Amino acid sequence: MHKISKRSVSSLLQNGAVRYRTPVAPLSAFNLSNLSAGEVDAKPRWYSVLPAGTSSGSVSSKLINSKTEFSLGKRFESTAAASESSDPPSEKYEYQAEVSRLMDLIVNSLYSNKEVFLRELISNASDALDKLRFLSVTNSELIKDEVDLYIRIQSDKDNGIISITDSGIGMTREELVDCLGTIAQSGTAKFLTALKESKDAGADSNLIGQFGVGFYSSFLVSDRVVVSTKSPKSDKQYVWEGEANSSSFTIREETDPEKLIPRGTRLTLYLKRDDKAFAHPERIQKLVKNYSQFVSFPIYTWQEKGYTKEVEVDEDPAEVEVDEDPAEVKNDEQQDLNSEEKKKKTKTVVEKYWEWELTNDTQPIWLRNSKEVTTEEYNDFYKSTFDQYLEPLASSHFTTEGEVEFKSILYVPSMAPFDKDDISNPKTKNIRLYVKRVFISDDFDGELFPRYLSFVKGVVDSNDLPLNVSREILQESRIVRIMKKRLVRKTFEMIRRLSDSENREVYEKFWDNFGKHIKLGCIEDRENHKYLGPLLRFFSSQSEEEMISLDEYIENMKPEQKNIYYIAAESKSSAKNTPFLERLLEKDLEVLFLVDPIDEVAVTNLKSYNEKSFVDISKEDLDLGELKDEIEEKKIKAEFGQTCDWIKKRLGDKVSKVQISNRLSTSPCVLVSAKFGWSANMERLMKAQAGGNSSSMDFMRGRRVFEINPEHPIIRTLDNAYRNSPDDEEALRAIDLLYDTALVSSGFTPESPAQLGGKIYEMMGMALSGKWGRENISGNQQDVAAADATNLGTAEAEVVEPAEAEVVEPAEAEIVEPAEAGSQK
Repeated sequence: MHKISKRSVSSLLQNGAVRYRTPVAPLSAFNLSNLSAGEVDAKPRWYSVLPAGTSSGSVSSKLINSKTEFSLGKRFESTAAASESSDPPSEKYEYQAEVSRLMDLIVNSLYSNKEVFLRELISNASDALDKLRFLSVTNSELIKDEVDLYIRIQSDKDNGIISITDSGIGMTREELVDCLGTIAQSGTAKFLTALKESKDAGADSNLIGQFGVGFYSSFLVSDRVVVSTKSPKSDKQYVWEGEANSSSFTIREETDPEKLIPRGTRLTLYLKRDDKAFAHPERIQKLVKNYSQFVSFPIYTWQEKGYTKEVEVDEDPAEVEVDEDPAEVKNDEQQDLNSEEKKKKTKTVVEKYWEWELTNDTQPIWLRNSKEVTTEEYNDFYKSTFDQYLEPLASSHFTTEGEVEFKSILYVPSMAPFDKDDISNPKTKNIRLYVKRVFISDDFDGELFPRYLSFVKGVVDSNDLPLNVSREILQESRIVRIMKKRLVRKTFEMIRRLSDSENREVYEKFWDNFGKHIKLGCIEDRENHKYLGPLLRFFSSQSEEEMISLDEYIENMKPEQKNIYYIAAESKSSAKNTPFLERLLEKDLEVLFLVDPIDEVAVTNLKSYNEKSFVDISKEDLDLGELKDEIEEKKIKAEFGQTCDWIKKRLGDKVSKVQISNRLSTSPCVLVSAKFGWSANMERLMKAQAGGNSSSMDFMRGRRVFEINPEHPIIRTLDNAYRNSPDDEEALRAIDLLYDTALVSSGFTPESPAQLGGKIYEMMGMALSGKWGRENISGNQQDVAAADATNLGTAEAEVVEPAEAEVVEPAEAEIVEPAEAGSQK
């Protein structure tokens, strides 16, 4: 610990830039008559006073302000233990039996994180200050010995000692026995009980309470704890001392004048060997900022500082040149004489000193009226609390009263985290829970905020939760469930204001960063579908460059349209060119493009929006809302019914049925999914999963439906083939090729891509054979082509027949000729 040298106060005040570094005599030894007028006006500084005979860890502190009154007759806090030889006899007390069990419970079970000991002890100090402030309203004599209300934390990292001092109400001897020797006995709890019983009770009773449990948390990190306390009700100061593994404690009167305090309590913790890292000043400061940043009383921590200054450095004789020209030397000497002052060589050094630093300098703006807080103040609080450098997109400051009371400020960040793992991480660290301005936790597993809203940052301050809140309490607490419901609603309101903003770019920025979270909410949170639906955005067949909302889609719907149509695909280009869109585009019906992997699952869980059902146009029984001509429909089914049965017989179990399509206009056929089975897009996604199960995929995939377009030439040609030669091998192979092609165009994966490629090459060979004249093909090439055709079993048909088919123009010739070729074999 840093020490201050012996010198006069006037000398200290004259040297404004030099801090106090070595021990000085007690303040009472100095004479103020030696101070000059200029010294009295010196800048006020914190300093540390070490009385003679104390250890290096013993420090007393006070702010000297030479413009104000010097209170030299007072004694202030000291972290050092008094010499055992000068201690008066102490009385030994036995803990209640329950206290020993309680201490074991606290150390091993109640607190899962050791560092909360400082939070508990600071809360107790704030508790004592609150009580003093309340009582001083009616009895001003209580604060006459020390007007300032503060908490100071000093540590000795070398010896593993932490001292926490407050200028609160303090305790008498009887209160020491009651509060620290009885299980969960709380002076604050008794005080609140008295307030409730009193007819005049109406003042602020926002105190934490349960001093006993909070105090015992000090044994998480300490082998021995010493409590020195002075109550304004007593003329004496008493010392309580206890050890972690002991069944008793001692109380004695403090007689050492160097350790007397005007009022309040000082806790000195002698840390365990493994926990001495907590005594590092920077660690102390970090814990205070994390847990007690918003305590209503100033918290000072003893910190090492440094400043730079220039000091003179003697020239090194070795650097002076011996052999110099006498003329040059004479000239240099003359220049030195002409200069006003010879410049001396200097260097910059860092001077170290210690001082008290205010640690909780950020004010809890959520306690203020929202109308009094400016946007700049909200943004500054967001940046400092969550270590952000960009301003948030939106914020919401609200107070909930009634059944459950809490205050909160929520923020929507302007960008997603770089790793973007929050959407898959069940734990969120963006919501900081406070109880009476004391930080409790930011590690939640959906108890306070749902996972899909994990991107929202904010603080929640409740007066209804216990300070020693645990994960089990959060999971079972009815208060927490109500808080969660209201926080989620307020979040939706905040995001809805963004979506309704006239500046579409703001919400587009939000959607680019957090759109997946909203879609995940559609899957996980059925209760809030009505709030999530308006926030969704999609591309569509009529808006390929700019996303639209579901409300905008409904505004553009046709009067006879009853459903919201969508198609799930890998990309916008794939969705735009799918054959499922043909008839809908002709009827000018808008179709949403679901191109994100999570889109289809989100919409499927949403089911409907504003009483409009979502309909996948790639599944069977598509209803386009058009009036059908029953006579015409029966005529078509009668004409192509047997052809459909013929195609179904050929395809077998590959499809569940073959039927006339009402969604095609230019394509010959399409393969649609079963009504309750996976779509082609979903099947593709599930196959890509690492843990996919083939048996479950076969079950969920369902049997597909093969739909044909009776107006297409290929289907009419196959209809003629069925009527003239249903067993023709070429016609049957054409059905197989048609099915494989429909697989690809409908978004499915072919069962055998190699076979499909072979069939396409075969058809290309038939189409191109003789296209540019036989004289261009050598005999060897004809032999190779014939051999390839033989391997496929259709040599004559491939080489000869396409040329004849090109001459004969009628459609019937295209079907009849292969049959003749087959009869020649």
